[in-house]
Amino acid sequence: MTQNFDVAVLGGGAAGLSGAVALGRARRSVVVVDTGSPRNAPADNMHGFLSRDGISPLDFVEIGRAEVKRYGGLVLPATAVSAHRTDGVFEVSLDDGQSITARRLLVTTGLADELPDVPGVAERWGRDVVHCPHCHGWELRDQPVGVLATHTEWAVRQALMFRQLTPEVTFFQHTAPAMTEKQVAQLTAWGIDVVNEPVESLEVVDDRITGLRLTDETVVPCSAVIVGPQLVANSGVLVGLGLKPTTHPMGVGESIAADPTGLTEVPGVWVAGNVTDVMAQMMSSATGGAAAAAAINADLIAEDTRLTVRMLSQDYWEERYGSEKQTWSGKPNPQLVATAADLPPGTALDVGTGEGADSIWLASRGWKVTGVDMAQAALDRAAQHAADADVDVTWRQADITTWDPTPAQFDLVSMQYVHLPRQVRDALCRRLAAAVRPAGTLLIVGHHPADLTVTTLRRPRLPHLMPTAEEIATVLDPSAWDITTSAPERPATDPHGQRITLTDAVLRAVREAVDRPQ
Repeated sequence: MTQNFDVAVLGGGAAGLSGAVALGRARRSVVVVDTGSPRNAPADNMHGFLSRDGISPLDFVEIGRAEVKRYGGLVLPATAVSAHRTDGVFEVSLDDGQSITARRLLVTTGLADELPDVPGVAERWGRDVVHCPHCHGWELRDQPVGVLATHTEWAVRQALMFRQLTPEVTFFQHTAPAMTEKQVAQLTAWGIDVVNEPVESLEVVDDRITGLRLTDETVVPCSAVIVGPQLVANSGVLVGLGLKPTTHPMGVGESIAADPTGLTEVPGVWVAGNVTDVMAQMMSSATGGAAAAAAINADLIAEDTRLTVRMLSQDYWEERYGSEKQTWSGKPNPQLVATAADLPPGTALDVGTGEGADSIWLASRGWKVTGVDMAQAALDRAAQHAADADVDVTWRQADITTWDPTPAQFDLVSMQYVHLPRQVRDALCRRLAAAVRPAGTLLIVGHHPADLTVTTLRRPRLPHLMPTAEEIATVLDPSAWDITTSAPERPATDPHGQRITLTDAVLRAVREAVDRPQ
């Protein structure tokens, strides 16, 4: 069963969780896909994150996940393995066999540290084998440390930065290319010793590093080792979207290029954290995630605005009905059937008739029906269906956002699943109410806001177009109408063939038999 979201956040570290919280607070449907094993999991504590200094990396993730859930986000314990785009929607396959779809992607999958191939380094990574002076330097202050060089420029920088924290720094040339005269002078200026013999292994006693053993069997004492891993973006999930990593200017790794908001060259795909900035620390990664979330939200708002404007135009509906074989099922809407089945036939107005199923059903039961729609393409189909059913219906094309049916009046006025902005909707409902004869029935049915929580639907998420029946009823004078509002549930099938439950917003109102004097 494929769930659909506004945004899928792939990766749940500081960047991903920060972005997901910001999106949740913007009332976006968001999912975080992550197994809960952050890059810094080997470390006992994380540092440099305001208000969270010294916290366990795993505890930090749990706090972040709880915040995501507080704002309605979903966390899936899985790994995203591939992604592709179809009809403007991203489909992401997960390693547990599930798939999700989203309108936008925020990829925060981090990076992999490719460590030097020296016995003992991988086993002690994140404990007393580290790489970042800002993350671990305070804890190593005044201790003897050895810088194991595999990349000359980076190793020299590390040596100089750790010298700020401890007077005992030894530079091990190991496999790195030879230093320049300038680099040698820099280390000499700070009294940093240089060892040219390659390193054979780490010396560990009682679960603590005591030194580095050289290939000539000499052991140089130190209590921590500074390494420069290759920083390789975890970007495999982006391959199917045509995104490939680029090499870092220093040559220390590779990452996905993006603009300052995290937007990649693929529209709809943002990145944040170490997948795009290999040097980013926790705080800056969180900031990047929040910045990307803000850009994504703005992008979705712009898209939703364009869609809403289009949906108010005749061209949109002409295109929709003109390009598809059959848009709806051909069956009358169930709320109309429930309301009209016991009513005596009379005159009926079906607003937003579409392909005419409601109008044809009413006509087959003896009603004199007028079906109105914005799209002539829809009315042409409806007329053909009516001819096939051997019933008479009057079809009328009109812009229902401004059209006024009065002075004509009807025994039944029905509008089914016509979703409009509030001001346009309220004005239309008032005009429709005025077209109901005394003792006549007004029936307005729409998709209830509860349907927004059904994640397997692929409808546009436009909550401002989905009022409750109670909100619709505010346009009616309760002293002149017998008003009933409800939110009945009904079984349905989602686009993947799964059974789901939908909710309708149903307003039934019967006008008084005789209008009261004004």
